[in-house]
Amino acid sequence: MKSCLAFIHCSLNLSLSALQEVRAPASAMANSLPNEKVESRHTFHHLPNANHHQHQHHHQQHSTGFADAHYVTKYEADEMKSEPRPMKLVRTGTSAQPVDFALKETSPYLGGGRVVGGRVIHKDKTASTYDLVERMYFLYVRVVKARELPAMDITGSLDPFVEVRIGNYKGITRHFDKNQSPEWNQVFAFSKDRMQASILDVVIKDRDLIKDDFVGIVRFDINEVPLRVPPDSPLAPEWYRLEDKKGEKIKGELMLAVWIGTQADEAFSDAWHSDAATPVDSTHAISAVMRSKVYHAPRLWYVRVNIVEAQDLVPTEKNRFPDVYAKVQIGNQVLKTKTVPARTLSALWNEDLLFVAAEPFEDHLIISVEDRVSPGKDEIIGRVIIPLNSVERRADDRIIHSRWFNLEKPVAIDVDQLKKEKFSSRIQLRLCLDGGYHVLDESTHYSSDLRPTAKQLWKPPIGVLELGVLNAVGLHPMKTRDGRGTSDTYCVAKYGHKWVRTRTIVDNLSPKYNEQYTWEVFDHATVLTVGVFDNSQIGEKGNGTSKDLKVGKVRIRISTLETGRIYTHSYPLLVLHPTGVKKMGELHLAIRFSCTSLANMLYLYSCPLLPKMHYVRPFSVTQLDMLRHQAMNIVAARLGRAEPPLRKEVVEYMSDVDSHLWSMRRSKANFFRLMTVFSGVFAVGKWFGDICMWRNPITTVLVHVLFLMLVCFPELILPTVFLYMFLIGVWNFRYRPRYPPHMNTRISQAEAVHPDELDEEFDTFPTSRSPDLVRMRYDRLRSVAGRIQTVIGDLASQGERIQALLSWRDPRATSLFITLCLLSALVLYVTPFQAVAGLAGFYIMRHPRFRHRLPCVPINFFRRLPARTDSML
Repeated sequence: MKSCLAFIHCSLNLSLSALQEVRAPASAMANSLPNEKVESRHTFHHLPNANHHQHQHHHQQHSTGFADAHYVTKYEADEMKSEPRPMKLVRTGTSAQPVDFALKETSPYLGGGRVVGGRVIHKDKTASTYDLVERMYFLYVRVVKARELPAMDITGSLDPFVEVRIGNYKGITRHFDKNQSPEWNQVFAFSKDRMQASILDVVIKDRDLIKDDFVGIVRFDINEVPLRVPPDSPLAPEWYRLEDKKGEKIKGELMLAVWIGTQADEAFSDAWHSDAATPVDSTHAISAVMRSKVYHAPRLWYVRVNIVEAQDLVPTEKNRFPDVYAKVQIGNQVLKTKTVPARTLSALWNEDLLFVAAEPFEDHLIISVEDRVSPGKDEIIGRVIIPLNSVERRADDRIIHSRWFNLEKPVAIDVDQLKKEKFSSRIQLRLCLDGGYHVLDESTHYSSDLRPTAKQLWKPPIGVLELGVLNAVGLHPMKTRDGRGTSDTYCVAKYGHKWVRTRTIVDNLSPKYNEQYTWEVFDHATVLTVGVFDNSQIGEKGNGTSKDLKVGKVRIRISTLETGRIYTHSYPLLVLHPTGVKKMGELHLAIRFSCTSLANMLYLYSCPLLPKMHYVRPFSVTQLDMLRHQAMNIVAARLGRAEPPLRKEVVEYMSDVDSHLWSMRRSKANFFRLMTVFSGVFAVGKWFGDICMWRNPITTVLVHVLFLMLVCFPELILPTVFLYMFLIGVWNFRYRPRYPPHMNTRISQAEAVHPDELDEEFDTFPTSRSPDLVRMRYDRLRSVAGRIQTVIGDLASQGERIQALLSWRDPRATSLFITLCLLSALVLYVTPFQAVAGLAGFYIMRHPRFRHRLPCVPINFFRRLPARTDSML
């Protein structure tokens, strides 16, 4: 018992001394940093780690080795000669990056209170459920309808529309042709921050080609407008008598509802907004692409088509047996089976073909059997059209029974024509909609939903995710208007099947959105993505064909958030351009993850990441890539049909559609990430090397004592390892991350990337560059691949040498090895294991006086073993 206590005491002393050695340089470095005062925003950073400091030096050595081992071209030599620019760095997490690119924590007023320590301290009792955004007040005007409007000409016709005007801002309803009792039912919202007058004018006019005629007006004093705060019921509209320009009552009435509310009002999302319009004018047609909307992505299914066989095939030409294949088409997805000769007028394939379909099913499943007459000519033997609604659905791996379908010979090869003549050919199929899979429609690294398609397999949610899009500051101008740079920006957030879009703030480089959205969370190992875009559909060139420009995006992994805490941070919007990484502004967000069931959330850590069918009947990598591409196209097409549409370039940017393409920058980043993963192993190896070389004799003696105790009491090895991990985890709790992770330019290798590598990354597929440039990049890629090929060959040689120990490829080496094995077995049989382990450990950690520079005998023996390199061509 005393020996056990002494062992634990020695272990604790060693661990504490090691931790102090690690933290001492960190504290010294922290004291050397200059103190900077920040008034409104506070930036929290982790203390530097000495191991990381050494690892960063180790990184630099590997970085140079990586460049030298792979390729050194002329532009890299020029880059090495260039002087590095001085840059102020901040250490966030494990990598240092410029202060301007770092994450900043803020303390804004949300929902009537200030955020302090992740909680909202309320100051008033009227705080609503919208507590993640700053409360904004709007003047709402609901124009319902009019009646008994006076005629403006001798024909008695009237084309009325309503103009709602306050100061220089005015909104216009749609007009009706020859209608004296029109109904509009439109809502206008004017921001109180931009109000330039105290009188609201609601004017009815008659549409005319030259000049619109005045019909009547209704005026309101803004100071007399009532205040409405949900959950109050909507304000009932009233009839107001029209007045002429002199203020006298005239014929005609207008039904209106005027009130002051917040962004929590039900009419907020469908209203025309003054901050989404120019001060001159804004019509209803233009405001349609500026409203905030919620989109739901379609539910996707995997369609499995198993083509078994076809019988009684009629050849397209006499005196020859057909060479047939089956072609399956759903929309623009087309797959074919292999071509087989039908010597008995029957063909057997038994192939599985996979497709993606979205509810509601609009496309049919078209299966045709075709005869390959010649390499460039195929003729249809017959086909069958099957509605997807009639296909059987399954949520597990149960057997789907096959069915026979009659093939129909089309008279005219056109899907739209129905002239067909039936004959005896038929095809055997197994069809099903696989609902047990999760249809991957985004990059697997940033998945926002992992549920299967079948709803009966869904588990209850584990929490609620709330997002408050507050504002953006310092946005880079994306267009020019009236000789000055400006932007018309909106935000898009994606999580699960729910996509949200804020309203477009026009002509503002520091827009305030203050919109809040909510999602149910079914798995916390998912990612929320928020992007900022410039609306190119408005303005002088907004003809509907221009692409919306990307400003930047933010990714937040839900598992990195503490439950119940409000995270208010200003995220830098970093975008990689052909000229390098560029900060496009900052996006201010408020995020809260609330857990409804802690037990269910903890239980998820023991569950597989994907549904069961992905492991029971897995897909190949090629199939997954093909299906993901088709799913992305379907989601983009469906969201693009909404009103206002979520454009294809927006969906592709939010889903990281090009993350799989080749990039030298990403390759370097992944290489250094791999080196970071093994940095702990390298540090332990370096530390053990110092122990063996007796750099610190006291530490070496303590390690010898600890090793001897472990050899004497081997049952304490595993408890000691787990105790060390527990102590390290408790110690690191003080230095845990206080904010969600964000894009890091240092980890991404985006700071010192060469322009040619960026140009290669932004090149189209297939390439659009000149042949000389493509030849240079191809040669560079061959050089990199040659180095990788050499490394893989070296690893294979080491493995083959291990196999050669007992393969008698070198008979003398194998004889020596098996003789040594026999002697070792006899010695170990009569010698206690503790004695052998102790002697081996003391021999390895022997003093340098008993060492020599030449390699040891086992290494010399191993290096002389043969490998299969001699058999390579």
